[in-house]
Amino acid sequence: MTNPVLVEVVRSGFVESTHRGALVITAPDGSVRFSAGDIGRPVYPRSSNKPLQAVGMLRAGLTIDDEDLALGCGSHNGEPGHVEGALSMLSRAGLTEDALACPPAFPLHEPSMLAVAAAGKRRAAMNCSGKHAAMLTTCAQLGWATEDYAAANHPLQKVIQDTIGDLTSETIETVGVDGCGAPLFAFSLTGLARSFGRLVTAMGGPDRRVADAVRAHPWQVAGTGREDTVLMRSVEGLLSKGGAEGVHAFALPDGTALALKIDDGNARARIPLLLATLRHLGIDPSDEASGLARNAVLGGGKPVGELKVTDGLFG
Repeated sequence: MTNPVLVEVVRSGFVESTHRGALVITAPDGSVRFSAGDIGRPVYPRSSNKPLQAVGMLRAGLTIDDEDLALGCGSHNGEPGHVEGALSMLSRAGLTEDALACPPAFPLHEPSMLAVAAAGKRRAAMNCSGKHAAMLTTCAQLGWATEDYAAANHPLQKVIQDTIGDLTSETIETVGVDGCGAPLFAFSLTGLARSFGRLVTAMGGPDRRVADAVRAHPWQVAGTGREDTVLMRSVEGLLSKGGAEGVHAFALPDGTALALKIDDGNARARIPLLLATLRHLGIDPSDEASGLARNAVLGGGKPVGELKVTDGLFG
């Protein structure tokens, strides 16, 4: 199947580029409410699967407070509070920054990056350091080896794989390596959307706790000006998590959920689709959230166009 064009890049009234992809909306009962493109083909969900990984850690026996749990689900900016949170988590587990398997990086947040540029890259500033710190904390608490915690055959990663299979109701057949070095499991967009719906509608337990922690601490999940933080502050009860290569998922409090993947991996196409989907579902995002899509097409430093969801996508 050739996926449809979901977003057009319009410059000075001329369609300059297009982004193809797939998108699915699932109802609270998990049934497909709307779809475009191939929603059954396995994809790597990238960081959109972090809430599912966190459920696996809790199911394994992780003891953690909600703020740290949200950081463990995050792709953070590397702002001082994010870095300090990851380091504090490690310290309480009796570990240091050197235990992190994620690669050294500069903060994504430009002011934070400029403030530490002379000191160079560090592992705790990498956007996935919260997830890795939570994984290491799980291992330390359960007496599992920490040296190879990111190996696909480690007991922690096997629990996470089983958890993701349970949440998505799919068999995980492909295991890769994410950009941060942790295992990455392929499954369908339909499975991703359904799993997010399950988290927000769970009556309790690890599933609901992850959803509640992320929604209560949206800054820990991303940071200043970032899409997930802004969207969750804009829409009450929204659970939202983006990932690399044009992946994103969200769930409304009633369990209605979205998952999307842009074929060419370009992140710029996600925000127009997220906002259009919310409006299609009867939710009017705040001005701050709507502003995430502005200034996407510039000429001479000024807006000269827009990223536009394909006419008639939602009928």
